Formats: sequence, structure tokens, C-alpha cells
Amino acid sequence: MRTRIAWWWARKSLRLRLTAAAAVVTAAGLAGAAVLLVTWLDASLTGGLDQTALQRAQVIAAAVDTGRLTPSLPASAEGDTAVQIIDSKGAVRASSANLEGEPRLFTFAASTSGDPHAHTVRGLPLGDNGSWRTMAIPAGRPFGSLTVYVAVPTATVDHSLAQLSAVLAAAVPVIVTLLTVIAWQLTGRALRPVDTLRAQAAAITATDLNGRLHVPASHDELGRLASTLNDLLSRLDTATRQQRQFIADAAHELRSPLSSLLTQLEVAVRHPDSTHWRTLAPDLVEEGERLSRLVDDLVQLARLDARPQLRRRQVDLDEIVFTEVRRARQGAPLAIDEHAVGAARLDGDPDALARVVRNLLDNATRYATSRIDIQLGVHHATAHLVIADDGPGIPQADRQRAFDRFTRLDNARARDAGGSGLGLAIVRDIVAAHHGTIHIEDNTPGVRVVVRLPADED
Repeated sequence: MRTRIAWWWARKSLRLRLTAAAAVVTAAGLAGAAVLLVTWLDASLTGGLDQTALQRAQVIAAAVDTGRLTPSLPASAEGDTAVQIIDSKGAVRASSANLEGEPRLFTFAASTSGDPHAHTVRGLPLGDNGSWRTMAIPAGRPFGSLTVYVAVPTATVDHSLAQLSAVLAAAVPVIVTLLTVIAWQLTGRALRPVDTLRAQAAAITATDLNGRLHVPASHDELGRLASTLNDLLSRLDTATRQQRQFIADAAHELRSPLSSLLTQLEVAVRHPDSTHWRTLAPDLVEEGERLSRLVDDLVQLARLDARPQLRRRQVDLDEIVFTEVRRARQGAPLAIDEHAVGAARLDGDPDALARVVRNLLDNATRYATSRIDIQLGVHHATAHLVIADDGPGIPQADRQRAFDRFTRLDNARARDAGGSGLGLAIVRDIVAAHHGTIHIEDNTPGVRVVVRLPADED
């Protein structure tokens, strides 16, 4: 049942829920204040009656103590106080005129403390038989054999409290209703910008993220929300554009080796007698390897974009460099100098770091003229890896752009040499995932790729 009520309540509008909450809180607050007011006023007025009865009793007790006791006591100024003086045997020794001839009406004992407490008595043969506040104190010193009872009617207090309760009972619902209407209007006005933002956001589609939300002039929560949503839309727009560009570039790059393979195979199938398979096979293998490398790079970039958790552990980067250098020497007739490689231990993913070194060596091997120089060392808790070649180099204006995906540089550094245009992009993303940096410098001739990674300093 509670679940159904909660589900029903959750489906209501925010404006209705806020207004209802405000109405409940207002009603509870006003009702509590009304109860406290009536309770306080009751206690205050009743305390006044008790004080009046006590003072009247003390006056009569003082008169009794001086021996001026008469069977008929003088009436109070208001004429509505009831008094009886009772002896130790329970006989009425004196009474006020309004109780003259009546038997004993008060039976509770007098208080012997200095702060007597009043009792509420009902059923006195006076007026409308309402309630009375009654005080009892001993008198007749030094023997203390008499008890003075003084009763004051509560009719005036009861009437005042009844009138106040009636007024509050009628006023509280009216005030709650008025405040609820005001809360409804104010809540609607406060939520109007939210509805405007919702409509603007609904008008922005996944195929067109150029639209932006209107930011209110006031620097309040709604203004900050609109700014945050606009920033989110900008990031989504940028990511969507990059994704579309990446897909288009990937499709273009995949089409080239596939078209080459299909063309050569179609020619071979149509003219089997004139096809020299021994001559054709190396070309097909080369195109297949190029396609395989491209697919592997695309998969690697997709994994990096998904931000997977790196399998971090203590890694000797120098061992990775030596391993990749041995692999590079097997496929390139170049001089690779690794004498400047020192020990470097860091926390990282060994497979990902091996991919960094491999891609940088492949890039250097592809463009180097005669030699590649490798340096590795640790300075101030930072591992510095430098791979330099003596190739054609990269202009200053293109060095940052060289790390973008499918970037086309000048002819000297074009991808026609066998690269996919994704190697440096993969290196940049892996280095960034290890909280490192990478940049390109002059080598005169050629380039120096410098990688800096956080390292353990012995």
C-alpha cells in the first residue's frame, strides 16, 4: 500500500508536490501555534484565578486568626466568590452569602506547604453548575483547627477560551488556504524558467547539438544549471563531431586497402592464366598487414576512448625499451643506439607502455634516414624517454596536430610510407592515461619525441 501511494505521489508534478508540502507545513505550524496559544492563555488565566482565590483565602484566614469570625462572611467585590470555613469535625462554621445554608461542599484537605495548589471543583449549587478553582488553607491559629475554602468560578475564562478557539478554528483554515494559493502561484512562477529550459532542451536533437539553452540574467541556481547544461551540450557536440569525423576517417582508411585487395583479386580471378601469383602474393600480404594494423589501431583507440582501468603494477621501462629495440632491429636496416638508456621504474600498465615504445619506434623507423637514438633516464621523479630520428622532420606548426587522429602532414611525413595515422594518437592517449606528457622537438635533422611519465625515484 505504501509503495502504491509513493508511486502515485512521485508521478505528480513538482509544483503540486511543493505546494502540498508547503500547505502541510503551514497547517501544522499554525495548528501547533494555535494549540500553544490556547494552552498558554488557559494556564495564564487559570493562574490568575488561583491567585485571586489564594489572596481571598489569606484575607479570610487572617480575619479568623484575629477572632473575627462571623457565620456570614462579606461578599467579594464581584460577588461571585464562594467561601466556606470548616472545622475539624466537618461542620460549616461560616460561609459566604451565596452558600448560606448549604452543607459542606469541599472535602479535600488544606495544603500545609507554603505554596498551596488549587483544585477544580464542579457541581456547586451556584450559577450554571460550572467549574470552580478552589483554594484551601488552614486557619484558627495557634490551633489550626479550621479550614478556609475559597472558590472562584472559571466561567469567564472558559468563555474567553471558547471564543478564542472558535476564532482560531475558523481563521487557521482560511490562512492555510490563502498561503497555499500564494505558494501555488509563487511555485509556478519559480518553476516557469525550468519549464522553459525543458522546452529548449527538448528542441535540441541528437543530430543537431548546435542549440543552446537561454541563461537567465539572475545568477541563481537556475542560471548555474543552464550554464552547466550548455557546457554539457558543448562537450556532447564536440564529442559527437569527433566521433563522426573518426568514423568517416576510419571508413576512408579502411576503404583504401580493401579496394586494393579487391581490385587485385578481381583481376586475378578474371584473368587466371595471366596472373603471376608469386608476384601478386607479396602485394596482397602487404595490403592485408596494412589492413590488420589499421584495424588493430582502431580497436586500441576504441578501448582508450572507453577509459578502461589500466592494469597497473611496477614496471621497468628500460626493459620494455630494450625488448622493443630488439624487435625493431629485425625489420629495419637502421642503426638504433640505445646506449643512453638508463634504469627507470614506474607504476603503469606494461602492455600499454610497450605499445607506446613500439609505436614511437615504428614511426621513427618509417621516416629515419640512417639512425635512431634512444635516451631514458629519471630526473626529479619523472622518467624522460626520448626517441630521435634523422628523417625529414615536422614543421613547428604541425607538431601538435601530429598527435591528432588521421592527421595528414606534408609529403615527407605522409602515411604513404605504411602508417595508419593513428600511432601517435594512441601514444598520446596512453601517456595521458598514465598522467604523463608528450611533445615533439627539433633534432636537426629529424625530430625528437619526448615522453615524460611519473616514476619511482630510488
